Amino acid sequence: MGQSYIVFDIETVALDWDSFSESQQEYLVRNAKNDEEIQKKKSEMALYPLTSQVVCLGLQFVIINDEAEQTNESNGTETTKEKTKNVESITKYAYATDNSLADAMKQANSLSDETKWEKAPEKIILTKFWDIIDKHKSSTLITFNGRNFDIPFLMLRSAILGIRPSKNLMAGTKYNYAGSSGHIDLIDELTFYNPSSYGATKRFNFDFYTRAFGITSPKSEGIDGSKVAELFREGRLEDITAYCMRDVHATWELFKVWNKYLRFT
Repeated sequence: MGQSYIVFDIETVALDWDSFSESQQEYLVRNAKNDEEIQKKKSEMALYPLTSQVVCLGLQFVIINDEAEQTNESNGTETTKEKTKNVESITKYAYATDNSLADAMKQANSLSDETKWEKAPEKIILTKFWDIIDKHKSSTLITFNGRNFDIPFLMLRSAILGIRPSKNLMAGTKYNYAGSSGHIDLIDELTFYNPSSYGATKRFNFDFYTRAFGITSPKSEGIDGSKVAELFREGRLEDITAYCMRDVHATWELFKVWNKYLRFT
């Protein structure tokens, strides 16, 4: 029987400063002592679903099937041996936010890695995400730091936009959620659910993990998360999408390493 996985990642950008009330603006920069600290607080707005929006959602659907190979040997009698091997079937898809569009998606060109992607308003993208989760109930979700960021962000942002998530992906406890939510967060697995600021379970960033395990870093082509806001302002949705999909691809590659060498259940 085949196993199915959905690997995903999001990119986020802060909402326009002027979209917040005076009291909200005051709250966001409260206790900042100078312009540098004010700008730092503003830059952190992209981390919170109440102050930012999803500008790209990247997905990779993976199905792993066991295929049988038959070999015949003859030494007076004919013997058939079966060998199995894992065969990956991968489909890549992405959605980039274009709030100038109406309530519909607009097909864009495929990326160089054959990822198909579409443009749509953020609300349509989030609705599509929950439709996918509902349709693929048996698939295991794979993320890096998804339990801490991507999933709560998507759930809260959806509620803000009047969308009810089709599944509680935050079900379970901090130390036991895979069975409840069907989700594997690699940062938890690689720190053995005991992240620390030092020692053997020190928590490193995604770039560091990929390079340590010999995986091409998503940052290798000169774009990282800090540049997404600028790219979004310039309308460079394809560049954002390509970067997001490099994150998704590297997450899958890191999962395969963990699955082969460190997974025991």
